[in-house]
Amino acid sequence: MELAKIRSLSDDELLHHEKTSGEQLFRLRFQVSMGQNDGVKKLRQLRKEIAQIKTVSRERELGIRGATHELVSTLPAGEEKKRAKKAVKTVKKAAKPITAKASAKKSTSKSAEKKGAGK
Repeated sequence: MELAKIRSLSDDELLHHEKTSGEQLFRLRFQVSMGQNDGVKKLRQLRKEIAQIKTVSRERELGIRGATHELVSTLPAGEEKKRAKKAVKTVKKAAKPITAKASAKKSTSKSAEKKGAGK
């Protein structure tokens, strides 16, 4: 199934397709393990489809990319991009690595506490 087609589905339809694709994947894995089928291509396709469905549903949950049909029609021009940028900033802020300076400050304060406790 194409991504554009997945995006056009409703939330209930997405959930239904995710469940049916998951069941198909389970059956196909079982058949491959039993040696009845050699469907490596179909396995890849099903995994990709499930990932796309989960991505679209998560985008709708977060309000990214105007994934819900109602949001697209009511949002003013440019609002969609603002929401996406805000979500990206939030993710980057949460994943910000600790710098060497910050870790040095932490270790210095811990050694100062140890010295004070020894007196």
